[in-house]
Amino acid sequence: MQAFPDAAALRAPSALTDLLLYRLARAMRAGSGMATRLVEGGFGITRREWGMIATLAQEGEMTSSTLATHLNLDRVRTSRGLRSLVEKKLVERRQDAEDRREVHVRLSDSGLQLFGQLFPRIAGLNTGLLEGIEPAHLDILLQCLRHLEQRGDELIAQGAIAEKADRRSGGTRHRWPERS
Repeated sequence: MQAFPDAAALRAPSALTDLLLYRLARAMRAGSGMATRLVEGGFGITRREWGMIATLAQEGEMTSSTLATHLNLDRVRTSRGLRSLVEKKLVERRQDAEDRREVHVRLSDSGLQLFGQLFPRIAGLNTGLLEGIEPAHLDILLQCLRHLEQRGDELIAQGAIAEKADRRSGGTRHRWPERS
């Protein structure tokens, strides 16, 4: 196992393992791989589709734009995911009667049934990951996560990173752009 940083190393990182985002990504990978195998292998949907299904189950019918915002996805990815879920007969779509550009989506009966079967298994995975952590520590973890989300939103609003991803001009796994 890799060395685990202390608070001082997180505040002044000198190695990859000292970076907060690296530590969070490693923690995510520990559970997300199992969740991916469960939703894809056991239920034939992607993680993104699962997020859409779970959101629609929890929130009810909404526009596709609202769903995209709720999941922090761009509209193109949301549209692709919804198209796939409609083809699988897990989601139903309808155009808004007043504004034909708006599309409302909701879970079909099959989608609700899938959610009812899958959610308890995902919840069990979640519970297993938290096993052995004291309740007081979980409260602290939740406070920290809330802070990280809020601080990330603040940094985005402040324009902390000026660079933008522009995959059309290179920098993908297929092509590395020349830098001046």
